[in-house]
Amino acid sequence: MSKTTDPREIKNIQDKELEITWEDGHVSRYSFQYLRQRCACALCQHEWTGEKLLDAAQVPQDLQIQEAAPVGNYALHFRFSDGHATGIYPFEKLRELCPCGPCSNPAGHAR
Repeated sequence: MSKTTDPREIKNIQDKELEITWEDGHVSRYSFQYLRQRCACALCQHEWTGEKLLDAAQVPQDLQIQEAAPVGNYALHFRFSDGHATGIYPFEKLRELCPCGPCSNPAGHAR
């Protein structure tokens, strides 16, 4: 991994958001709903075509993460309050998913 994909600190903010401070100092904040809507497991995304199988509009705004656990040194696994628990979120993918302005803007800052 690189400094941009190595988490320095991971914390739950008011049971609404996951906050990751990366080794390069960047801070990413993800609502739990945002993370669930972007799950890339085989139940949520077709593994061969990449087609989304999850209807993002059906993910409740008040969704909670009931459990978060590391997967080796490269990812996080969540158990969501809607019962979903099969997704793995690699740190590299979490950094790509950062919703902040500079990261979500195609002409955003270099990572």
